Amino acid sequence: MALKGLSRSCFLLIAIAGMERFAFKGVASNLVTYLTDVVKMSNSSAAKMVNTWCGFTSIMPLLVAPLADAYWDRYFTILASSFLYVFGLVALTSTTFVWASNKAGHSISSSFLFWSLCLISAGQGAYNPSLQALGTDQLENDEASLPSSTTKDEKNSNTKSLFFQWWYFGLCTGSLLGVTLMSYIQDNYGWVLGFAIPTGGMIAATLVFSFWSIIYASRNDGVVDKKMIMQNVIQSIKAIASKLCSRKITLLNEKESVELELQEKPLCVGKNSGSIEARNEEKNPKSENHWIENTKVIVRLLPIWTVLLPFAVIFQQPSTFFTKQGMTMQRQIGSSFKVPPATLQSAMTLSIMVSMPLYDKVFIPLTRVITRNEKGVSVLQRIGIGMVLSVIAMVIAALVETKRLEIGKNMKISDFSGGEALPLSICWLLPQYILLGISDIFKVVGMQEFFYSEVPTRMRTMGFALYTSVFGVGSFLSALLITVIEGLTEQSWFKDNMNEARLDKYYWLLAIASALSFLLYVILSNCYKSRSEVENESSN
Repeated sequence: MALKGLSRSCFLLIAIAGMERFAFKGVASNLVTYLTDVVKMSNSSAAKMVNTWCGFTSIMPLLVAPLADAYWDRYFTILASSFLYVFGLVALTSTTFVWASNKAGHSISSSFLFWSLCLISAGQGAYNPSLQALGTDQLENDEASLPSSTTKDEKNSNTKSLFFQWWYFGLCTGSLLGVTLMSYIQDNYGWVLGFAIPTGGMIAATLVFSFWSIIYASRNDGVVDKKMIMQNVIQSIKAIASKLCSRKITLLNEKESVELELQEKPLCVGKNSGSIEARNEEKNPKSENHWIENTKVIVRLLPIWTVLLPFAVIFQQPSTFFTKQGMTMQRQIGSSFKVPPATLQSAMTLSIMVSMPLYDKVFIPLTRVITRNEKGVSVLQRIGIGMVLSVIAMVIAALVETKRLEIGKNMKISDFSGGEALPLSICWLLPQYILLGISDIFKVVGMQEFFYSEVPTRMRTMGFALYTSVFGVGSFLSALLITVIEGLTEQSWFKDNMNEARLDKYYWLLAIASALSFLLYVILSNCYKSRSEVENESSN
């Protein structure tokens, strides 16, 4: 990937984002092991807690983004949320110290653990989308110096894709260090040090961000009139309800149908619109129609957002059940070194980092010949390819788990509590990790670009919040799915004794659900009109 096209401030923000990922992954990647081995939770309870926490962390941006877009300056939002983030990490590290030194204080420590994780979620909820929105502000600042509109459009498209790929590359670099280094330290040197180092990493990220604040370009569109909030929210709800009712009534009336179609098109004002008032309304959050228009944009994206949820459930497996599988397998390398199961998540990250240049240098030129698209494939096609790879990864995971259970049954190993590992190398888990990593090149990067492109500038933070909320809701669905399965099955699929668990059935269920979701996605993406298409139609 070429570095040309991105400013110094972009790369600085990418580096800061990587430092944040190091801190977060240093905690999250091995948290399920901490909960089962130190806090003494069951496998299903630990998995549900990790999924719920990750869900809450990922969905927080959706709750914070409207406030961040309308009320808050991005720079100070990032700075304030980073302090909250650091405070949560310090509290978590203090909790691990209490668990390690004071056996009598576990009930207090459990509550403190919960609230420290909540603080991390709250801090990250405003931090991540605002940081990425600030990164895209740097792109807009660079575009202003371009000489013509045609050049701007071509430059914007290429630079935008480049930015999101490098942004994800930075996240993966931080994640790789967090997973590999911190998992090893936590397993061999203790949890206090294992959580203290990520805390130090986040403190360093905050200091770097504040020290270089002078080079950032920032966009702020004004402040919403607080007295109008409730009135505009009510108007938004009424507008949606009215539209749904109108849709049902006008199906038989051709004239009114055309009228409704025209109402749906201008979700946001195009550049070529001649209305000065409309352009001012786009820039002015004080407009009475601001919240209504924002709601329309979100409603238009909801179908695509919804069908992505099963793949967000798959996204949670490497840090939960994949890790528990690895603990039962042969992990010895040489005479003394044991592979920490959580470090296999680094295989995902490495596959992303290796595949990303190949995507630019090999995949795009090949597909460009076939599709005659400058970008090789469209954003929606890119997401679809990632979905297919995710389904294949879950099929492989189910087959490997079936093989693991067969070996355990043939050897008549009924309990792993004694530390006896199956004669099956942990490397058998690598294909599913690697394939999920490659799928992220298509799916995750594509989702970032899709939600960025399909919202107007005034909703930039909300666009990134929609992307992260997919994984948030997916985490909650993963926890809910475990609860439902435990309630419906006589013998739990998630037993603490991994030789009696039936994770293979769970993986097959996820593969089938994701395959069905992909078919629905194909139908929806074929019917979907992008924001640029809607704007072009409305201008004509």
